[in-house]
Amino acid sequence: MSNPGAPSLDQLTIFLAIVDAGSFAGAARRLNRAVSVISYGIANLEAQLGIELFEREGTRKPRLTVAGRALLAEARAISRGVEDLRAKVKGLLEGLEAEVDLAVDVMLPTERLGAVLREFAGRFPTVQLRLHVEALGAVTAMVQGGEAMIGVSGPLALGVEGIESIAAGSVALIPVAAPDHPLGRMARIPPGAAREHTQLVLTDRSRFTEGRDFSVVSPRSWRLADLGAKHALLREGVGWGNMPLQMVADDLASGALVRLAMSDHRGGIYRFSCIWRREAPPGPAASWLVDRFVALGAEDLPVEGLSDV
Repeated sequence: MSNPGAPSLDQLTIFLAIVDAGSFAGAARRLNRAVSVISYGIANLEAQLGIELFEREGTRKPRLTVAGRALLAEARAISRGVEDLRAKVKGLLEGLEAEVDLAVDVMLPTERLGAVLREFAGRFPTVQLRLHVEALGAVTAMVQGGEAMIGVSGPLALGVEGIESIAAGSVALIPVAAPDHPLGRMARIPPGAAREHTQLVLTDRSRFTEGRDFSVVSPRSWRLADLGAKHALLREGVGWGNMPLQMVADDLASGALVRLAMSDHRGGIYRFSCIWRREAPPGPAASWLVDRFVALGAEDLPVEGLSDV
């Protein structure tokens, strides 16, 4: 057949169900249909396309043919596109949200957050906002779990299944300590010296950070889930650690903290993304929030000499 027919969405659904379930019977259970209906549907699809999608002989379970494997990615893309279309139409039919749950990374500069939310309150006075401020992977966990409609997350959100993301700026992280801390008294810190002192490290209890450390240099570390507590302990000289540059700018100016001159650890760039679940795209008010965070993030100036954390 040189001109294959156009498969229906139902036929592609049956095809993907067989692949995912591993059998015709499993696909029937998943789609709540009879096995005969599944067999008939895939036979019609193969006849319409003029190719065999599954090897049925000599195996108890249907295996994809070479042609079937070649078409699998396209079938998934079409199915996902239809799901996206239906989700967007659903949002349009429902109109403006009654409420928006927003989760933001604690690293996000408070000035930026305040500016966006102040403008949001003026534009959407009828929309109730619930704000959650979380650390590291907890933002992604809230969005993935449906506890938050949208989030402004750090780099842990990238590549998470079912999560859409768009870049929303960054913040520079720099190593700091109190001026009376041993590291704070050094004009230039020799390589490896920081390993001998307690490092204060931000952490969270989400599964996205299990077994992973970010910019941890010292084997001697204290783990804190509160960035404010970390800031306070740094000012007290308890240890050293990385902090957002904007958050400690006044401390650096007043001398309450000093930037550590560490040749082997200069800090890094912590990048933000606005995120949402693919199956639940943001409505008008949430979309406005995403657009504003993205627009303000685009104004961030690059910081020389720092790479991504």
